[in-house]
Amino acid sequence: MTLDILNLPSYRVLQVEDADGDYQIKAETVSPPERCIHCGSDALVGFGRRENWIRDLPIHGKRVGIAIDTRRFRCKTCGKTFYEPLPEVDPKRSMTARLKEWLEKESLRHSFTHLADETGVGNSTIRMVFDDYADRLRDNLRFETPEVLGIDEIHLIRRPRAVFTNIPSCYVVEMLPDRNKTTVARFLSDLPDKGRIRCVAIDMWRPYQEAVREALPGVPVVVDKFHVVKMANAALDSLRKAVGGTLSPERRRSLTRSRHVLLKRFSDLSEIQRKRLAEWSRDFPVLAKAHVAKERFYDIYEAPSRSEAEKRYREWDEGLDPEVRTTFGPLLTAFQNWEGPILAYFDHRVTNACTESANNLIRAVQRMGRGYSFDVLRARILFVRHGAHKMKPFRRFGKRDLVAEEGMGYGLPSTEIEPEEISLGVDTSTLLDLIERGEV
Repeated sequence: MTLDILNLPSYRVLQVEDADGDYQIKAETVSPPERCIHCGSDALVGFGRRENWIRDLPIHGKRVGIAIDTRRFRCKTCGKTFYEPLPEVDPKRSMTARLKEWLEKESLRHSFTHLADETGVGNSTIRMVFDDYADRLRDNLRFETPEVLGIDEIHLIRRPRAVFTNIPSCYVVEMLPDRNKTTVARFLSDLPDKGRIRCVAIDMWRPYQEAVREALPGVPVVVDKFHVVKMANAALDSLRKAVGGTLSPERRRSLTRSRHVLLKRFSDLSEIQRKRLAEWSRDFPVLAKAHVAKERFYDIYEAPSRSEAEKRYREWDEGLDPEVRTTFGPLLTAFQNWEGPILAYFDHRVTNACTESANNLIRAVQRMGRGYSFDVLRARILFVRHGAHKMKPFRRFGKRDLVAEEGMGYGLPSTEIEPEEISLGVDTSTLLDLIERGEV
C-alpha cells in the first residue's frame, strides 16, 4: 500500500518518487463526479484523461509536486464534456489551497525569491498570490480620514515614497509608491469624508501643494515649521564650513567640534558653550553675524499671531547684514515662494514632526526585513491587523438603518445595528516593538 504522504482526504496517492531532492507524487481523486456539471444528469461515461501538475506545501524540507490523473467525462444527456473538479486546489493557480494560504502569510515575512526556492512556485506566481492577499487585507480595513493630514516622503528601495499621517494622533494612514502629483492627488480625491480635513501639513514640495489644491479645494496648506528653520541652520552651517576651509587643520577640526554650539539655540547653551561661542565670534565676526541672524529667524516662530510673525519676518529681512545675506539666500527665496503656507502655521499651529518620526520607524522596520519589496513593506505595516492598529467603533448609517414611520420609528436610526470598527492609523512605535518580538 502506498503511504498517504499528502494528508489530503480527497486524494488517493498512487506513487511517490524522490527526484533530485524533490517529491514527485502521483495521485487521483477519491470520489469522481456522479452528475454532469452542465445539466445535472447522472448519465456519464469516461472520455479520456489528462495529467494536472499541482504544487503543494514542502514535506520534510523537500519541494512537492503532485501529478493528478484527472478524468474527463461526457454526458449522454446534453452531450457536453468536462474534466472532474479538483478539490482542495486553488481555482486560479496550479497549487493546493493550503499552499496558497501558506504563501500569503509567508510573503509578508520572506522575499518572493526565497519562497520560490522553497516551494518550486514561480516568482511571478507568488507575486500574484501576494497582490491578491494584500488587496483583500486592504478591502477589509478602512482608515478614518484625519482632521489634520500630514504629507511627507521617505526614501525606500531607491525611490521617494509619499507617507500620510494622522497628525493629532501621530499614526500612519497610507504609503504611496511615489510622491508624484498625480499619485498624491488621486489618493486625496478618493478619501472618504474629505470634509473632515481642516488643514494639510507638507514640506516645500510643489507637487504636494498642487495636489492638495486640486483634490481638496479650500483646505489650507501649512508648510512644516521644522523644514523652514532647518534651512536657517543649514545656512549657518554652510558658512561655518566655508570659514573652516581657510583655517589650519587643527583649528578647522576645533570649529567642526563646535558645530553644535553654533546650531543650538542660545538660550539652551551652557555657560561653557556660551564662552566658546564668544571666542569664535570674536575671531570670526561673520560667524557671529550669521549666528545672530539665525537666532532672530527662530524668534519669528515664537510670534503669538500671524500678523506679528509677518512683521518679524519683514524686520529680519530688512535687518540682515549684507555680509551674510547671500548665506541666507536659499531661505529668503523659499520664504518668498512659500510665504502663504509658511505663515499659515500661525493660524493652525501644526507641524509634520510625527511624520518625520514615523519615517524613521518605517526605515527601522525595513532594516529588520532586508529584501522586502515596497508593496510587502506597505502591506505589513498598514493592512495586517495587529496591535499597532488603533481601532475605534464605527457605524455608517444608511437607508436600511432607518425605521419606517409606520413601524413607529419616525425615521430614527435603528438600535439593532451591527458593530463595526475603523482604523485610526498605525502606531509605528508599537509596530516596531511587535516585530522585534516576532509577533507580526
